[in-house]
Amino acid sequence: METGQIKDHMEVVGSDGEHVGIVDHIEGDRLKLTHHDSQAMGQHHYLPLSAIKSVGEFVILTMTSADAKRQWHAES
Repeated sequence: METGQIKDHMEVVGSDGEHVGIVDHIEGDRLKLTHHDSQAMGQHHYLPLSAIKSVGEFVILTMTSADAKRQWHAES
């Protein structure tokens, strides 16, 4: 997967097609999600780039949205 395909403000969805968040940007080997999204609870959240299955109209993860939200790491 080419990370250059990931653009700021793309929607991130789980393998189940459910909304996870919105891309803020790539930070190192992590995908940083915006804190403005209703799912974010006012915090940036991070997912490893290895959790990305594909990039097209959306960033699609290898896990369901529920699993992604259990695994994301909040900004300290």
